[in-house]
Amino acid sequence: MSTSEISPDAESGTRPVYKVYKRRFWGLAQLVLLNIVVSWDWLTFSSISTTAAGYFDVSESAINWMSTAYLFAFCVVSPLVIYILNKGGPKPAIVTTAALLLVGNWLRYAGTRANGGIFGLAMFGQILIGFAQPFCLCAPTRYSELWFSDRGRTSATAVASLANPLGAALGQLIDSEWATKPSDIPDMVLYISIISSVAAIPSFFLPSAPPTPPSASSAIPHTPLGTATRQLITTWEFWQILIPFSVYVGFFNSVSSLLNQILSPYNFTETEAGIAGAILIVVGLVTAAIMSPIIDRYKHYLGSIRALVPIVAVTYIGLIFAPSSPAGIPPSYVVMAILGASSFALLPIVLEYLAEITYPLSSEIGSTICWTGGQLLGACFILIQDALKAGDDASPPSNMRNSLIFAAVVAVVAAPFPLTIGLFGRVVQRRRLEVDRGIELREPSTGSPDDRVKKIDTGGDIETFIKS
Repeated sequence: MSTSEISPDAESGTRPVYKVYKRRFWGLAQLVLLNIVVSWDWLTFSSISTTAAGYFDVSESAINWMSTAYLFAFCVVSPLVIYILNKGGPKPAIVTTAALLLVGNWLRYAGTRANGGIFGLAMFGQILIGFAQPFCLCAPTRYSELWFSDRGRTSATAVASLANPLGAALGQLIDSEWATKPSDIPDMVLYISIISSVAAIPSFFLPSAPPTPPSASSAIPHTPLGTATRQLITTWEFWQILIPFSVYVGFFNSVSSLLNQILSPYNFTETEAGIAGAILIVVGLVTAAIMSPIIDRYKHYLGSIRALVPIVAVTYIGLIFAPSSPAGIPPSYVVMAILGASSFALLPIVLEYLAEITYPLSSEIGSTICWTGGQLLGACFILIQDALKAGDDASPPSNMRNSLIFAAVVAVVAAPFPLTIGLFGRVVQRRRLEVDRGIELREPSTGSPDDRVKKIDTGGDIETFIKS
């Protein structure tokens, strides 16, 4: 659909007409593909840690570093991600993702094929793919704000963001089937490299931006980057979201990476661990697909957050007991299903709520900082939980019960932060939604309606917005 915007007329009072374009779905589909393959690449070796360790002749802890280094790589380039998304929009970020995926995957394949396996070269390719991840993972909120109206933003953010764990689910399921013995590793990496290349190439042909804005909030320029960053980190509500977001994303990353090692001491196979990981993600995706359109319609962001966060925290407590249950693998499947449903439904709601309450600060700043916190803590949690693994003299040997207790304690401690948003006399407003619905233009102010919009445009103190 190609449309034009009607310009406002000061005398007649005609207001702009904002439109969305069908081509927005092409870019959204490309973000989905990139997030799938970049996450699949992440768990290529961790999902079959025992087999991969045998092929490279290294320990499972060394294989864990393939996942950990990937997460640390995210943190290294996150400032560049914020800059590119803020100055250039989603298109340059998507192209950067595609280029790094192409180079990283084929270097990693060379590392598995040459001389019977060169661990260092495979690790280097893995790190390049880690550099690629934040450019596509942090882009959804910026993309949905640029191309979608308030009637579809949450769903668009959900589809693109939750494609990332879908890729992890594919890795959990498919890798264990493609690599049943160490000698299968090179062929498995070859297949993944081909799939990643096919998914990456269309990125270079996407449009940069729609011809006209989809909504009023999209038409108003955002606060300058430096000013916005300073305002954001001095806003208490931002920290109330950042802390639990980082903790829960971090534990999702660590549990996904270590799931095989969590279950294997209880005589569960890599295939059963892969099924558990797939249940975590597939059930989560289905739940998010149901909830996101509802949130788009009714905008119950904070109420949903307060309902879902306690479920996430309690489920980590259940994960302590599920692997050792005498009932076998089903309790672990149930816990993974509940954890996936609550976590995945929560993710896009939190990202969109953060964009709503911090407007007119550009959405990619907050989302990138939150994602970076999640990746950083995920890497740290992997190292900590690996160090807490029981020894060979434990019962059962090498169990990760202490690691799961650590996860449960931290998850419970993080829960009160989002639950107390808007309490203690602070009124939190959904500023972006108000602009889209024209509320800002009707609010009393000391100046004209145009002056009121200009005040938002030039970046007044976000604390004043929240308290107003």
